[in-house]
Amino acid sequence: MAKREDYEKKAEEFLIPIVKEHNFELVDVEYVKEGSNYYLRAYIDKTGGITIDDCELVSRALEIKLDESDFIKEAYILEVSSPGLGRPLKKEKDFARSIGEEVEVHLYKPIQKQKEFVGLLEDYDAENFTIRLNETDTMEFARKDVALVRLTFDF
Repeated sequence: MAKREDYEKKAEEFLIPIVKEHNFELVDVEYVKEGSNYYLRAYIDKTGGITIDDCELVSRALEIKLDESDFIKEAYILEVSSPGLGRPLKKEKDFARSIGEEVEVHLYKPIQKQKEFVGLLEDYDAENFTIRLNETDTMEFARKDVALVRLTFDF
């Protein structure tokens, strides 16, 4: 297991009881390097939306656990936030919750000279998902070929 995956898994193990205690949902955990800084990010949610106070509560509790275990050797910045409006779909529960919703799909390589598609999420399994592009056309994507799939949002 890569260092990044190991750090994310261990942080998730600390986070699960914290978010359950407060009836939040753990959406995702990521450990990334941006520029010269490392970031450990936790994305949480709840019915009605997450507040800054919710994020602070989880951040403080997680910080205590991380300091006690000290398993991340590099200096890093801890961030706890909402997944935001353009929430990515990564896990099975994300796809299940989004059936019938409009999503945008960004591919690594173009299909029919196109790398971005928008449509209603119709179906999914562990390997693929299908969106309805219009009244008559659907398109299936292999998850391994997709850089990003997320809910669309209008302002």
